[in-house]
Amino acid sequence: MRVILQRVTQGSVTVEGEVTGAVDQGFVALVGVTHSDTPDDADLLARKTAHLRVFEDADGKMNLSALGVGAGVLVVSQFTLYADARKGRRPSFVEAAPPEIAAPLVDHYAERLRAEGIQHVAHGVFGAMMQVEIHNNGPVTILLDTQDLR
Repeated sequence: MRVILQRVTQGSVTVEGEVTGAVDQGFVALVGVTHSDTPDDADLLARKTAHLRVFEDADGKMNLSALGVGAGVLVVSQFTLYADARKGRRPSFVEAAPPEIAAPLVDHYAERLRAEGIQHVAHGVFGAMMQVEIHNNGPVTILLDTQDLR
């Protein structure tokens, strides 16, 4: 399972002209799932997301976590995180899990963020064509992959 965390001053998801989720200070979490992922992978990524110290303290150092600053997280499913572009010009997405595996794990990740103490967790719409607005802060972009974290 992979999550790209983008630290934002604000982020939102719009589907068919309607905002379905938004956060102010916090993260936009782009979440990809592969075939072998389990709820344990989602748990690990949620813990890491909530406790990762990438928000600035009073001295301007990245020393505070999302929990420490009361940040929100906007969770957006993104199967393209498992794109394989090594051959040809069109990426293959065979490593991305099908919706019946991916959707429950993306939801589980969001639920575990709440369990970790994140007060505001917003969502995109799984499988929809989404317009994601990201006001990247820093910019700070962090890739978390359970293959690397275990």
